[in-house]
Amino acid sequence: MRNANPIVRFLVFWAVNTLVLWAASQIFSSVRFDSLQALVLSGLLFGLINATLKPLMVIVTLPITLLTLGFFLLVINASMLMLTAWLVRDFHLLGGFWHTVLVSIFISVVSFLVNLMLGLRK
Repeated sequence: MRNANPIVRFLVFWAVNTLVLWAASQIFSSVRFDSLQALVLSGLLFGLINATLKPLMVIVTLPITLLTLGFFLLVINASMLMLTAWLVRDFHLLGGFWHTVLVSIFISVVSFLVNLMLGLRK
């Protein structure tokens, strides 16, 4: 899959993000999508936010991330998920910040495993 067409890779990443967000909504009662369109749009935005804004946040917060031995990355991951929920009207995170951290850990682990199985990691 590494040598696949960039458009195909993009569509697969989008599908993986959407699938993982759907799985999170099935496992965690605090994650809710009111429509399929909201789920698909959330998958797209979550992927774009993680590809663009998250690396900038990691660089800007590098000192505190080093001081916390990497635990601040959990806060960044949760913040990216909360931003996605804020941007998509029908995507709801109901459990508060620390529950969002737990959901973001689940999303990170499952995304990593699915991408690893599909051969999408570099």
